[in-house]
Amino acid sequence: MTRVLLLGGTAEARALASALVAGGTDVVSSLAGRVSSPRMPVGPVRVGGFGGVDGLVRELREGGFTHLVDATHPFATTMTSHAAAAARAAGVPCLRLARPGWSAHPDAGRWCWVDSYTDARAEAERLGTRKPFLTTGRQTLEHFAAWTDREVVVRVVEPLDRGAPSAWTVLLDRGPFGVEDERKLMREHGVDLLLTKDSGGDYTAAKLDAARGLGVPVVVVRRPAVPSGLTEVGTVADVLTWLSD
Repeated sequence: MTRVLLLGGTAEARALASALVAGGTDVVSSLAGRVSSPRMPVGPVRVGGFGGVDGLVRELREGGFTHLVDATHPFATTMTSHAAAAARAAGVPCLRLARPGWSAHPDAGRWCWVDSYTDARAEAERLGTRKPFLTTGRQTLEHFAAWTDREVVVRVVEPLDRGAPSAWTVLLDRGPFGVEDERKLMREHGVDLLLTKDSGGDYTAAKLDAARGLGVPVVVVRRPAVPSGLTEVGTVADVLTWLSD
């Protein structure tokens, strides 16, 4: 009998959980617990970490799981590497589900692509930004903490762990966002640069279209590479096919 451990927390993970439950597949979704009020998937859910690779190996074996699907955020590099290593150790097939990135977006060739948050900050400074719109997530803000003299607009889902510089505007909000709302936000704050990461999908893509319409330059942090030996697919249907095979 197929029993799936689904590492979730994304819209794709919730869609997969729904499909698996509807199809009668035994699945347990695992959430990291970093968001206080997460959107919950259907079916059984566990919340909290595993205690590293060894803990995940133990969970796979003791839980009787036959398959592991990593559907965490495309930038959740630690969890993805742990999933690949634990699956190998436990002898369990593992697949990575990640929404398609924005490299195929019609405007992708106009954006400045960088490999790290440090590079993103340097490029933004080179472009002379004074009012950047920063949407890379609260766990990345340490890379931009030196911007105390800039009117940074930060949007996060959860409150910050520590206070932001007095010149910053912190917006607590969760997508999906509409293009007109994003355009209005950028206008109201006088945004002169959009700094984001390649989260991909349609959920938060409206800001890219809004930036184009306003002539606001865009800096994008590329996705990290998938661990060697781990196959990645882009749709729920791909995962269902993999499980059926």
